[in-house]
Amino acid sequence: MFLKRGFDIAFIIITFSIELGIDRITFSNINKRIQKVYFEINKQVFEQFPELQSERLKFCQISLNDTNALFEIRTHSDVMKYMDTDMMKSIADSEELIKSLTESFIKGEGINWGLLEKSSNTFIGYFGFWRIDSRHCRAEIGYALHPDYWGKGYMNEAASVLIDFGFNTLHLHSVEANINPDNLASKKVLEKIGFVKEAYFRENFLYNKEFKDSVIYSLLESDFIK
Repeated sequence: MFLKRGFDIAFIIITFSIELGIDRITFSNINKRIQKVYFEINKQVFEQFPELQSERLKFCQISLNDTNALFEIRTHSDVMKYMDTDMMKSIADSEELIKSLTESFIKGEGINWGLLEKSSNTFIGYFGFWRIDSRHCRAEIGYALHPDYWGKGYMNEAASVLIDFGFNTLHLHSVEANINPDNLASKKVLEKIGFVKEAYFRENFLYNKEFKDSVIYSLLESDFIK
């Protein structure tokens, strides 16, 4: 017999005997939540963009109103140092990225949130499941934060809420992150929320006529909800 997640089992009384003299083992008042493993993505998530919030942040769909703020982040040398992708050259680049993120959501291939600081209503970064592999219930995350807001715990706060959404609402089974080995700040964020280093690939990524190493981190649903 197996039970599915979604049913709270409270005050189950299980009594059984082991015929070893007079020994009797009794388990009572067991209150726990039985968990189910999902085998497909929750496609209802893509019917309307899920806007969420945490204590200090709002997580909203990135729109063309965020073009300038996103451009400022993606042209900052500290942000781009380990991203291993070209720095934006114009506002048009920012607009194109936003359009591609919107299209990705419409197709059910990705969900990317803008991070808004509640106290100032300022766009300070983004976090998302930028590539969703629906067949295997797996997604790769991408994220960035304006350096003015580094060291305040914002990215950890965002990651905790949005990865919880990924597992418990979107029904992902695993989440991965591919980072530059020298990006120590990103490693710290991932490890703090439970990600485990799964692989180190040597010179597997070609950027700007240089072969670079990659580190793959992963988090399983069962590890996250423990």
